[in-house]
Amino acid sequence: MTPKRLDKLLKAIRSTRVAVLGDFCLDAYWMIDPALAERSVETGKTTRPVRHQTYSLGGAGNIVANLVDLGVRKVFALGVIGGDLFGAEIIRKLKALKVDAAGMVVQDKEWATPVYGKPYVDEDEEPRVDFGVYNRLSSDSENALEKALLAVLPRVQAVVFNQQLARGIASDAMIRKINRLVASRRKHIFVCDSRTRSERFKKVIYSFNAHEAARLCGCKQHPEQSVLLEDAVAFARRIRRMSGRPVFISRGERGSVVCWNGGLEIVPGIQILKKTDPVGAGDTSVSAIAGALAAGAAPREAAILANFASAVTVRKLRTTGTATPQEIRAIGYDPDYIYRPELAGDPRAARYVKGSEIEIVTGDRPRGRVRHALFDNDGTISTLRQGWEPIMEAMFVRSILGLSFAGANEALYRRVVACARDYITKSTGIQTMSQMSVLAELVREFGIVPADQTLSPLGYKRVYLKSLMETVRRRVAKLERGELDVSDFAIKGAVPFLQALRARGVRLYLASGTDDADVRREARALGYAGLFDGGIYGASNDAAYDAKREVIRRILASNRLSGAALACFGDGPVELREGKKRGGLAVGVASDEVRRYGLNPEKRSRLICAGADLIVPDFTQGPALLKLLT
Repeated sequence: MTPKRLDKLLKAIRSTRVAVLGDFCLDAYWMIDPALAERSVETGKTTRPVRHQTYSLGGAGNIVANLVDLGVRKVFALGVIGGDLFGAEIIRKLKALKVDAAGMVVQDKEWATPVYGKPYVDEDEEPRVDFGVYNRLSSDSENALEKALLAVLPRVQAVVFNQQLARGIASDAMIRKINRLVASRRKHIFVCDSRTRSERFKKVIYSFNAHEAARLCGCKQHPEQSVLLEDAVAFARRIRRMSGRPVFISRGERGSVVCWNGGLEIVPGIQILKKTDPVGAGDTSVSAIAGALAAGAAPREAAILANFASAVTVRKLRTTGTATPQEIRAIGYDPDYIYRPELAGDPRAARYVKGSEIEIVTGDRPRGRVRHALFDNDGTISTLRQGWEPIMEAMFVRSILGLSFAGANEALYRRVVACARDYITKSTGIQTMSQMSVLAELVREFGIVPADQTLSPLGYKRVYLKSLMETVRRRVAKLERGELDVSDFAIKGAVPFLQALRARGVRLYLASGTDDADVRREARALGYAGLFDGGIYGASNDAAYDAKREVIRRILASNRLSGAALACFGDGPVELREGKKRGGLAVGVASDEVRRYGLNPEKRSRLICAGADLIVPDFTQGPALLKLLT
């Protein structure tokens, strides 16, 4: 979806009206501080003091909140609450959103407002405390909901049916009433978001996750087991034939599948580097689908918008978040897609150029047209900085723990290490300044180091580079003394391959997340700086400036290139993604930086997900690769 079309769709949503009939819940977050615990005089047991508490709309309530923040002109809430404090809080929050809550029914008997109580100790969520699990919908409430729905239908373009609870409003009698209404109203859009009763709703547009789709098709799968793409596609087609309506199947970080009469689209997931929380992402997705369809969007466009919106929500921790048009645009204008996750996770499915170790990931790209080639430096050509990851990890951990480093308990220490390692692995290839900006956020988020002792991203960068450059300078000194040579710090076959490309008239560019002066110095030390007639480009201290992105744009603009004339080589996701977005050929170098030859399986997976068209372990089979490119 182009930025222009995304803007037009978001603008059209502002004129829509949507009703939500479902299970309205509250998500309660209770932050427990054991440091303030005391022993109860009456019971002798230790108290669990709540330092901070927040309440947000969950279930159908979160769908309503998402529709409001998406920009839907008018939202109508239809559901049941108890005559209790939590029910009053739901009404208060709906009114604060300027939602029409006239359809909210109060049932005093056999109904407690559903609440998911989530106690947190530090970063760990403890077992939930649930309210409303013994509810029973009365016939009076069923009739009141039917009356409210009939009243609101002439005023809306779309209705979302939400079934969140095993004992919620989706009783057999209520579903029969809904189905009769759906059958009589052909012009309306009815979207069903049901956890366990999807098969009871008839002639509706289904929006659910892959496991619910599998259940509806009679397939049992463990919740921890991923649903394969081919199975999700088969489920979508089967359910569409059964329902006669479009079907949207979410696959979490792997994207989604949408099937409609005459079409099927596989929407890729979006790469997210920071910590995520999937709570509420499904509500965001169904809200975006309903809003988009109400605005006249095609099913494919609705699925793409839902993908963008969900990618916003999962970044919001410990809250059932929503996505605003501004936040959606920030992702949708320039999305980082996750490509072919199944292939990335299964090397058995790899296909190779005959007689070689060159893996063909996409076979539909034009070959033999490359005239400009951009190379990442570290890990793609040079191994002078091999080992930077553990250096950065140690620096992250010490920065987050501060003076508590030596005395931190094992659980906290392990959590900090895991957080640092996960981010560093995901962010391989981006410029150092951007990584340090995230470190500054993590230091603030953990809150162990006093605010007056924290550093700016530039300050953290200086600390990291001081440690890293000690190692690099020792290696460069050995080169200059002749104790080691280029072959000790270059990926096997890289320099001869660069020379061969130059000989064939390909113009070469070197781009790195390493600082500009350092990457130039290291390229000279290894003897290949002169091969890059297109220039050598490094990072600056400006986190908003991405050297690789800007170089690719400059190459394409200044040389008036079509994308197919450009190849981007790298061992990190950034250079491949940027090349891919601009139509270039993405060559992933899944190098083993310790041995300097052979395949690194983790890099292979990461590079395929980043959009690699080809994967090579090194450049030892340069002639075969040259044949493909030139």
